[in-house]
Amino acid sequence: MARVRLSVAERREELLRAAIEQIEARGVAAVRIADVASTLGVSNALVLYHFSTKEKLVAAAFTYAAEGDLTHLRKLLGRRTSALRRLRAAVRWYAPTGQAKGWRLWIEGWAVALREPALRDVTKGLDQQWKAAIAEVIAEGVAAGEFRCPDPTAAALRLTALLDGLAVQLTSYPGAVPRARAQEWVDEALARELGLSEEKQPEEK
Repeated sequence: MARVRLSVAERREELLRAAIEQIEARGVAAVRIADVASTLGVSNALVLYHFSTKEKLVAAAFTYAAEGDLTHLRKLLGRRTSALRRLRAAVRWYAPTGQAKGWRLWIEGWAVALREPALRDVTKGLDQQWKAAIAEVIAEGVAAGEFRCPDPTAAALRLTALLDGLAVQLTSYPGAVPRARAQEWVDEALARELGLSEEKQPEEK
């Protein structure tokens, strides 16, 4: 059966999705251009035509994954509802107990970013955009009188640090922290940062 001819953009996206799958399965250090090519039944040369090196392919794959995460985050934070509901939905989605995918990918990326400047730029950029989006909605809630938070930027940093740390525990050491307990900590942290009691948090819909 003949393979459907893809546009340059479609082929690039297909290669990036395959690279993400291989990175999650094998890790950045072990994954090869040949692994990505074999997954799709294409030649190594085709992969190198689009990305020229493994390092560029890996950086582009993480960028692609990050853009998907950020698109969903902005969708959650852009809903026509209170800042508090938007924040809770976003934090619960992003938390390692939520529906966000790819924590294994990002933990792998953080480790490799210590040695790879290009990948460090990608992970740092995602981190900065995530924190900025959360801080912006916290500031909106403060301005609307929904809750109190003297420093939205610092609050966003503390919240994301907790989420990232819990992700490492739950992903790397299954069973180390019960998922229900981790979710309680996330909810408590959000309430604490916004000066709310647990009872004042809205029910999830």
